[in-house]
Amino acid sequence: MADDPATFGPVDLRAAVAAGIVTEAQAAGITALADDRAGKRALLPAEDEPFEFFRGFAEIFIASGLAILLGGLGLLLGVIGGVAILILIPAIIAAVAWAMAGYFTLKRRMNLPSMVLVSAYSGGLYVSALTLLGQMDLGLKGIAFTSAALTAAAVLVWFRRFRLPFAMFVFGAFALMATYALFTRFNPGGSFDDIDSWANSFRPRANLTAASLVFGVGAFVGAMWFDLKDPHRIGRHSATAFWLHLLAGAALVNSVAGNLWGAGGSAAILPTTLALLVFALVALIIDRRSMLTAGIAYIGAVIYWSVAGDGAAGAMDWAKILIILGTVFTVLGTWWVQLRAGLMRALPDFPGKRRLPPYSEPT
Repeated sequence: MADDPATFGPVDLRAAVAAGIVTEAQAAGITALADDRAGKRALLPAEDEPFEFFRGFAEIFIASGLAILLGGLGLLLGVIGGVAILILIPAIIAAVAWAMAGYFTLKRRMNLPSMVLVSAYSGGLYVSALTLLGQMDLGLKGIAFTSAALTAAAVLVWFRRFRLPFAMFVFGAFALMATYALFTRFNPGGSFDDIDSWANSFRPRANLTAASLVFGVGAFVGAMWFDLKDPHRIGRHSATAFWLHLLAGAALVNSVAGNLWGAGGSAAILPTTLALLVFALVALIIDRRSMLTAGIAYIGAVIYWSVAGDGAAGAMDWAKILIILGTVFTVLGTWWVQLRAGLMRALPDFPGKRRLPPYSEPT
């Protein structure tokens, strides 16, 4: 909901932070002062978890142009390139993306074009590193891990320079790839020379569940670090945490609930349901829906078993499943703020509780 034009509200404050008029610390101080003057902790506004993908169609237009331009540049360099084509071309594209970000990210502050640029930058560096390291005697695990880790480090440099929240999502994606590489067993004699060789390099029983769990915990800790620096969610720290929570929620829910559900049979229903309930409570406490959204497939699986049992679901069963699933998420989405406020009031004080996003308290 937009702020009253006659007042200065959270949307205006976020715009002031984005424009560099006030710092995030100053904005948080202003918000805290307003809460104190109101005599209570902040009541969450209607837009209690702000998210901005792009600010207008102009950003879509420019982002499309940048994607086409960088693709064309890659094709042109491929035509005129030499032996080291897969090393030089991606590196050049990454350098061009970095240069363009100085204008579109720092000067124009355009969100979607900046996402395209950091994606091109990271993708270019990854392909270049993977190809270069592939010429060395590092072994498949060493090549896969080192190329992903180097790319993740390069994205951290991008984040440090341009302060783009989405860059942490890209960093997390490559950190996940590096983690998977550590937990993956590779077939002897495999290679990264082409797509088919890549696919045939992996053994079918790689321990990806453990990798997802390790990465998920790390991503969650990182997300909470950013969240606790911006509990009122008015600056880039909160936006950065949003992207990390997306990765953490998916990794944790899929590794825990997926592993429990994979046990099979009706015996998996109760532990899966309990795990999802724990994730739902954590999501409410930290006020992040991404963790619960990541579990929608498993929530649907539990509902499926409740409706159809161990048999196949018919059209009527699927109708019931979709109605129940839709009702659950609609109710949660509609009364999320009230449910969270009730839960937070019921919980005793614990370290960091008052550094979490504010909630309504009885007057």
